[in-house]
Parts: sequence; structure tokens; C-alpha cells
Amino acid sequence: MNPIDLLAGLVKIYSPSQKERDAVNYLVAQMSARGFRAFVDEAGNAVGIFGDGAREIVLLGHIDTFHGYIEPRIEDGKLFGRGAVDAKGCLATFVAACARVRRDDVRFVIIGAVEEECATSKGARYAVTQYKPEFCIIGEPSGWDRITLGYKGRVLIDYAIEKPMTHTASGTRAAAEDAVAFWNRIAAYAAEYNRGKPRVFDQLDPSLRFINSNDDGFTDGTTLRIGVRVPVGLTIQQVEEEIAPYANGGRIEFSSEEEPFRAGKNNALVRAFLAAIREAGGVPAFTVKTGTADMNIVGPAWGCPIVAYGPGDSTLDHTPNEHLELAEYERAISVLSCVLKEI
Repeated sequence: MNPIDLLAGLVKIYSPSQKERDAVNYLVAQMSARGFRAFVDEAGNAVGIFGDGAREIVLLGHIDTFHGYIEPRIEDGKLFGRGAVDAKGCLATFVAACARVRRDDVRFVIIGAVEEECATSKGARYAVTQYKPEFCIIGEPSGWDRITLGYKGRVLIDYAIEKPMTHTASGTRAAAEDAVAFWNRIAAYAAEYNRGKPRVFDQLDPSLRFINSNDDGFTDGTTLRIGVRVPVGLTIQQVEEEIAPYANGGRIEFSSEEEPFRAGKNNALVRAFLAAIREAGGVPAFTVKTGTADMNIVGPAWGCPIVAYGPGDSTLDHTPNEHLELAEYERAISVLSCVLKEI
């Protein structure tokens, strides 16, 4: 099976978070057919090991996708479908590139990790306990000629407040108003922190995910969820300690806490990518992302040279128009093959 058929077959299998098993089984079968020692691990990840060397290189991508089915199709050299960019295109790039490279001193470990999109990162958290790589490549769309070095951190905030019902003419603030005031305090805190920081990657970025207000005739209640993207330079604990006093009688729960992470670029892995992109006719560039990825989990734990790389335009992530240019996919396979030979 050629690389395009490999990717098209993977994208055809709809695999939103916590429903990845069919896609996992498909990827394991495809890796086995290419000579990998492939299996499903205890977390449910698809794992393929290629080569027998003592040096370990981990290529970690996520096999789950954002929810929302997109009919897979190829049109005008583009593969449309959920996960084509985020991040099955990256996983297929890993498999195709590793299959082209065999080295006696290296063991390539490809991991199709589960539950990245639903913020539990179950697959990556398990992988951290199983491997000790010399180098790690995270499968996230960067574009074939770009290298991603960092991601913001994240914390989710669930806020709930309940109050006895009062008449609207009483002058008492309703639960919904208290909840809005809580959101406004967080927005003001972020705006103050961001003063003088023009680059989005350096900013504290809150977003109001949902708000729900209801009453049963006796109790007035409002809940809301806020996501906060945390820049390098702040810790999750600092953000939570700042926000907690804003509750004003409400209840706060923090979850999905991931620290921000930025990797170094003065290492053999980065140099290999720069050389490979130039050899393919590109002008390499570094980028950082305002989202969060499995790099935030494995990067600090493994402490090895690490980058995120993969074909595709990340602005198409989670969109109804998600698609991957197949020519770019082929170029990314060539670049990654060169990198794996070099490192």
C-alpha cells in the first residue's frame, strides 16, 4: 500500500476521542504489513517498533480526532476528512518515513496515542512511563518546511453559583450577573498581564466556552466553563492562585492542567530538520503554537531534544474544511526520511 492509500484508509475511519479502537487496529495492521513489530498497548495506543538498535527515537502522534464527521474524499490533489491534518497526516508520515529507513543502531517507536483531543492525553501519559528516547518527534501539523518548538499551557475552569431567587426589582444581583462578573475579572486580569506583549504566544488567553443559567422557582443558578491558555513564563499554579479569589461565593474547579513548554533549538534533531528542509528546496522556519499538545506532557518528562513536525495547515484543525495537500504530505515524508537517516 502506498503512502496516500495508507493515509486515506486511516482518515476513512472516524475516530473521535475515546472511540479510536477501529483506527488503532487499522494502523497496527498497516505497520505490521510494513515490517514493524506492531501492537495495541495497555492504554489503547497503536504502537509500531522498527529496527533493533539500542538507541531509541520516539515519534508520537495522536490517532483520535476532533468530533464532527467529514466525508473523506480526494479532490484536486487534496485529501478531505476529519483528521487529515490533525493529526493522521502526521502519523502516516511517520510510518511511511520510518519504513524507508533502517539503521542497525536505532529503534524507531511510532505511537498513535489516544485521547489527545479530549484533554486527558491518556495515550501520551502512558507512553511517558514506557520509553526513554534519545530524540522525540511529536506529530502535529507544522507545514512541511516548519518546525514547531513550543506550545502554550492550559487550564480549564468550571464555575458554578447558586442563590435564592429574588424579584428582578429587588436590586439583588442575579447568579448570571455574578458569573459574568467572574468572567470579566479573568478577562481584565489577562488584559493587564498582556500589556506590552504584542506576540500572541506570550499572552495569557482566556476563552468563555459556555454559560448556562437556570432556576427552579426557588434557586437561581449559573454555570460556566472558561479555558485559559497559559504562556511560557507563567505556571498553572500562579494562574489558579490569581483567579481563585474572584469566585465571590461561587465554586471553582480547575482541570486539564498542562504547563506551557518550549523546547531548545541548539541540538542535533533541529539541525537535521533544518538541513533536510533545505535539501528539499525549502526555507526552514521555527514556529510556536498557541494551543496545547502532547509535547507539553512528554517534553518535560523525557528531557531529550524534541520538536513537533508534520504536514498540513494547522488553521484547518477542527474546521469543516479540514484537508491536506497530498503533495505536501509527500514532501514531509521525504524530509522526515532524511532526518531519520541523519540523527
